[in-house]
Amino acid sequence: MTLLDARVVEHHDLERLPTRAVADTTVRRRQFPRGLERLAGVVLLFAIWELAARVGWLSPKVLAGPSTVLTAGVDMVRDGTLGTALWASVQRVFWGLGLGIPIGAALALVAGLSRTGDDMIDANVQMLRFVPIIGLQPLLILWIGIGETAKISLIVLGVAFPVYVNTYAAIRSLDPGHLQLADVVGLGRWSRIRRVILPGALPGFLVGVRMATAVAWLLLVFAEQINARSGLGYLMIRAQTFFQSDVIVVCLVVYAVLGLLSDGLVRLLERTLLRWQPGR
Repeated sequence: MTLLDARVVEHHDLERLPTRAVADTTVRRRQFPRGLERLAGVVLLFAIWELAARVGWLSPKVLAGPSTVLTAGVDMVRDGTLGTALWASVQRVFWGLGLGIPIGAALALVAGLSRTGDDMIDANVQMLRFVPIIGLQPLLILWIGIGETAKISLIVLGVAFPVYVNTYAAIRSLDPGHLQLADVVGLGRWSRIRRVILPGALPGFLVGVRMATAVAWLLLVFAEQINARSGLGYLMIRAQTFFQSDVIVVCLVVYAVLGLLSDGLVRLLERTLLRWQPGR
């Protein structure tokens, strides 16, 4: 090997050094689990929050520390306050979803399966869904009073719109080839709806249900401000009056957990009903 060849080899080795260093760093990073990195960030956030509360940077009236929130949550569980409020809120959301989902799906089927239904329903629904649901609260109070019916009706209205929009879009976007195949094999109207249209619209319907569950929990806070004497929203309003930030945070955490559980149930339902889809 000549001196020139040795220099060329040395030059190529030097060029590969940064690449090797980056590769070694990447390997070391991959050895540290990604989940632990994300957990470390969350732990750091709570540590800073607790420190700020203990040294007085955060007033308890503004935002209580994590330890204070945990203590308040345990006390509310022990005296039954949280359990009673949770049961009242879950019932309202259950009724809102139980009524709103079928209403939205039925309207979508009527509008999606016939031109007359489309002309009579879709334009009205598309117009009404841009009206702020919260803005309807005074009208609901005037029409049906301040009882449980007004609270549940507010949730029903909010739930029906996402179910309708997603189901209607799923029906309208069905593959025309599937409908032509149904005609070729001689399926009647009801058989075609049951065997082709409903299975084809099911993914869109479930997307609407996932959105509806989130909307239901969001609207519950406003619904429980209508002369409520129970529920998580009622606890938050009462805590706001007495500057109990720890109780407010406890209720917000419960809302978040309930939302995650609801979404998880819908996702489980998707995996069960849509096993025929690729990738399931």
